[in-house]
Amino acid sequence: MASGAGTARVAGSGVVRTDVPARMDRLPWSRFHLILVIALGVTWVLDGLEVTIVGAIGPVLQDKRALGFTLQEIGASASFYVVGAVVGALVFGWLTDRFGRRLVFYATLLIYVGGVIASALAWDFWSFALFRLVTGLGIGGEYAAINSAIDELIPAKYRGRVDLIVNGSFWLGAAVGAGAALLLLDPNLLDPDFGWRLGFGIGGVLGLGILFLRRHVPESPRWLVTHGREEEAERTVAEIERRIEAETGQKLPKAEGILEVHPKKSFGFGEIFASMVHKHRGRSILALVLMVAQAFLFNAVFFTYGLVLAKFYGVPENKAGIFLVPLAIGNFLGPLLLGHFFDTIGRRRMIAGTFAVSGLLLLATAFAFGLDLFTAWTQTFAWIAIFFVASAAASSAYLTASEIFPLETRALAIAVFYALGTGAGGVMAPWLFTRLIESGQHWALAGGYVGAAALLVIAAVTEWRLGVDAEGKSLESIADPLSKAG
Repeated sequence: MASGAGTARVAGSGVVRTDVPARMDRLPWSRFHLILVIALGVTWVLDGLEVTIVGAIGPVLQDKRALGFTLQEIGASASFYVVGAVVGALVFGWLTDRFGRRLVFYATLLIYVGGVIASALAWDFWSFALFRLVTGLGIGGEYAAINSAIDELIPAKYRGRVDLIVNGSFWLGAAVGAGAALLLLDPNLLDPDFGWRLGFGIGGVLGLGILFLRRHVPESPRWLVTHGREEEAERTVAEIERRIEAETGQKLPKAEGILEVHPKKSFGFGEIFASMVHKHRGRSILALVLMVAQAFLFNAVFFTYGLVLAKFYGVPENKAGIFLVPLAIGNFLGPLLLGHFFDTIGRRRMIAGTFAVSGLLLLATAFAFGLDLFTAWTQTFAWIAIFFVASAAASSAYLTASEIFPLETRALAIAVFYALGTGAGGVMAPWLFTRLIESGQHWALAGGYVGAAALLVIAAVTEWRLGVDAEGKSLESIADPLSKAG
């Protein structure tokens, strides 16, 4: 093989010597990587679309012509979604490490699409809550499978920015969802009980199209090697190299770096949690703190923003999208424009900096809101400034959890810290902030924002003290595989 030393078993030892990681990391950016990002990242676009529609339809669901929900039921349905995402992340995170990234991201997409379409057919609170739970199961599994696949297939020098952009693409969908809500929730165009259902239905049908895109995404060669399927890994990498050489018309340089592993078909929970709790205890604390901070902030604000606009600024329920569109665009532009700095300036500086800046901006905004200094638009402009930075910080939390643990535990690590962070910060936030909004008191809601700001600042300090300088490094040099020989 001209472009690499290949993969082979050492006779009589059970050890596999491979240059697969080095070959994947030395690849130039190509059409293969672009298709990969689109096929995996478009799920976040659709998730952003339907989650934003859920946020915007809060007031509509209270209409007796729709489902007639109370404010508490709206908050509870959001919590059902988050609980589903937590359970889905844990279950499918383990399955992803056990059976592979490719199998699971097909299964989780089907569950997610099924939940979205079923949500469109809900007839009361309990049916809606159940279908949101199913949707959450799918999206939780997607987080684990997709983030692990992205990290293992993208070259090291691009990994940070690509991971941020993929996770940040949620907000591209949110912008589309907010714009669509202007039409779908306009009672002059559609019946109140039909428009929101149509939004879910369209999102579900579009999700089915992603299945065809994903046939272009191979199984992670890194995962194949550590699970005893080295011949398949070799064929997969060779095919990727062939396609890139054909595209560029140039021969790839020789890969430098050999990894020796003892492959196993599965790795027990004891091995996995010993690595996370003992050897990588500091990294586990870091991932948990980052996840809790970002989950609390985003679930607090975006599941309830339509309610804030209606309660404090008198914005009609079908006009919330006017304010949500620019806010969502700002959220997407943050990871898009700041992402490359995470690969150049570095992880520790950028992660700590984005968490700290967004926390301080949120603190200032909370006091201004408490003093009732905002209009609907000035409040929105303040959120745009905060979330331009905070969305990059939130995406970097997923990046951190996905790259600082051993390869064999990657998907489960993402799942565990997503579940713990979302369970601690995300399940409680929609319910708490719904109650604060219902009080109608500016300072009550401002107090909630101050709490979210404090979590962001704590996350910044934790990153500065415990962060890992992972920029430009192979995943295997950031954390030794559990199967590493020697």
